[in-house]
Amino acid sequence: MGAGPAGLMLSHLLAQQGIESVVVEIRSRQAIQETVRAGILEHGTVNLLVDSGVSDRVLREGDRHDGIELRFNGESHRIDFKELAGESVWLYPQTDVFMDLAARREADGGDVRYSVTDTSVHELEGRPKLWFTDADGQEFEVEADFLVGADGSRSHCRRQVPEAARTQSFHEYPFAWFGILARAPRSAEELIYANSEHGFALISQRTETVQRMYFQCDPTENAADWDDERIWAEFRKRVNGNGFELKEGPVLEKMVLPFRSFVHAPMRHGKLFLAGDAAHTVPPTGAKGLNLAINDVRLLFQGFESFYGSGSTTLLDSYSDRSLDRVWKAQHFSYWMTSMLHTVPGADDFNRARQLGELRSVVSSRHGQAYLAEAYTGWPGR
Repeated sequence: MGAGPAGLMLSHLLAQQGIESVVVEIRSRQAIQETVRAGILEHGTVNLLVDSGVSDRVLREGDRHDGIELRFNGESHRIDFKELAGESVWLYPQTDVFMDLAARREADGGDVRYSVTDTSVHELEGRPKLWFTDADGQEFEVEADFLVGADGSRSHCRRQVPEAARTQSFHEYPFAWFGILARAPRSAEELIYANSEHGFALISQRTETVQRMYFQCDPTENAADWDDERIWAEFRKRVNGNGFELKEGPVLEKMVLPFRSFVHAPMRHGKLFLAGDAAHTVPPTGAKGLNLAINDVRLLFQGFESFYGSGSTTLLDSYSDRSLDRVWKAQHFSYWMTSMLHTVPGADDFNRARQLGELRSVVSSRHGQAYLAEAYTGWPGR
């Protein structure tokens, strides 16, 4: 269940090994394609897209970034990924990842059903059954060896796991991101993560003429209350200084994006396996959400390949533990980046000075920079 990048990537990998799958999705293909989402791809994610034959468009149209800037006290400090970790990341919107995967599955004749309704799953501890109604109103029942819930943060599959068989861990943050899409030239060639007494800001890129940027705001903020001048004034307070000025332009889109940390464990119940946002979400500061989903799929595919190839269940049985090992590393990294860069409402002078001390500790230490670079680009031993 779920035809986002995780579900489509798993279906694609299975098809390459001759393993049949059916993908169902409650949203339309157009609705998913029109949901604009940013994306920083780890090198391992890019390699899987290219090496599995999904598309090499990420290499042609994506932007390779060899570092980021941490900016505080009006000064920028570059974290050089290539020099510190030997790897890069790619700025490539998640929307484009979906488009590449959807096109590949269509070209290969994959069984992907969009706009389904009345979905329900049954017999998760035996031989799973999936019921749904397709876009033409025809009812179907699918009986499968396994069911994968890759159906997002509001997962229907996750809710079918008995309460006694699961543990759910949450962390709510007292702030959100105010995101904009603006028609303007690039202000920088790499992402800028800015900490200031006025709050966090992230300066990202989209194209040569359209840029995506964010600043920290209250979760109850109403985007409609902000005109262009008020938005740019907020960015200037947080980023400009010491000769650096943002390039501004008309705001094309604006939205408030709340976020949280969440983990559902274990990521398996009977013949049901959870993947991606159905099992875990992270704040966007560490750029880990899509990459974790793709890693889940990689591990699941290894398990299914082993099961259908040799009958072994060893990799499937260890899937949850292996996936959660990386999930919790990513949770820590995302929480660390978020707490280091955002200003907590009502923080006193001690907290502000401590936060600046932490930032100085990172940028003045090769080991501190190397940890950030390794975690951001994707840990070795995938």
